[in-house]
Amino acid sequence: MSAGLIEFEEGEVAELLLPPKVARHTIVPLDGGRTIEMSGETMGTGWSLVAVAKPSLDVAALREALESSFSLVIGQMSQWEAASEICRFNRAQAGSRIEISPQFAHVLDCAVQIADASDGAFDPVIGAASDLWGFGPDAGPQSLPGVETAARSRHLSWRDLDLGEGGNAPLQPGGLQLDLSAIAKGFAVDLGSHAIEAMGVRHALLEIGGEFRGMGVRADGLPWWVDIELPPGSDAPHARIGLSGWSVATSGNYLRRRGMNGRSWSHTIDPVSGMPLSDNVQSVTVLHHGCMQADALATAITVMGQEAGIAFANRHAIPARVVAAGGTETSGAWRSWLE
Repeated sequence: MSAGLIEFEEGEVAELLLPPKVARHTIVPLDGGRTIEMSGETMGTGWSLVAVAKPSLDVAALREALESSFSLVIGQMSQWEAASEICRFNRAQAGSRIEISPQFAHVLDCAVQIADASDGAFDPVIGAASDLWGFGPDAGPQSLPGVETAARSRHLSWRDLDLGEGGNAPLQPGGLQLDLSAIAKGFAVDLGSHAIEAMGVRHALLEIGGEFRGMGVRADGLPWWVDIELPPGSDAPHARIGLSGWSVATSGNYLRRRGMNGRSWSHTIDPVSGMPLSDNVQSVTVLHHGCMQADALATAITVMGQEAGIAFANRHAIPARVVAAGGTETSGAWRSWLE
């Protein structure tokens, strides 16, 4: 595979990115396969699948496998489901341990690893601050929170998490509020992809709310093309990415906003201050083999800001692009996809 520039129908020229290393056996198109498309709603957003599969594949069973995967994530990690495991943990009395399912434990372990690697720029213990600013299951604030109120919402962090000996029985110290909304959707993409792969589907593009994972290739042998959404009014170059064995996630300040008294703020919260981030960073796009990791890393880099975020991406060889008010910057690994 090679990369370069592509001209869209509208006439604009954009970057074309392709994985620098792809196992050859994964990009052999399925002989005699048929293309299947389906979509639906989950986690407050939409999902879609395009797959190339054997003609004998049971399409109804394929949809059921996906929706069962999504329901499992909701039942374990949704703050909007009162009976979910995360809500049960957040409500638990101080000093109690709550046993969680293997999938929940896996996501929480990944969240803690990324929190550690990013020095807390990504923090799964952000629930109290998210609720304060209107991004939890309850109604938004009745008045604008002040700096001191926001700081009090951050009296606990990921460093206060005790996951237990096996990692599946976290301790509730009292008032610790988990929020996995910046990682659970990506995990749902991974889980759904694994579910259909177990059914024999090796070529597919699965998406939930703008987070994508591509496996194999399309029926014509080309990778799964994904156009990266640009922030409104941005003059950043359009990027089209060919996914094969990779995932892509974008975090944007124009997504999920709240407002009051003439003020508008983004859903991304500064884990140190408990205040919403400024709008300097408009969007961050991250590529990773796992959609769960891409999802969380996009948030971490957003919190770090353009300069520190790109430096972090370079240290860890993460393909990343930051679109900010002052311009667009990419990591070395991102640029390797262009070469």
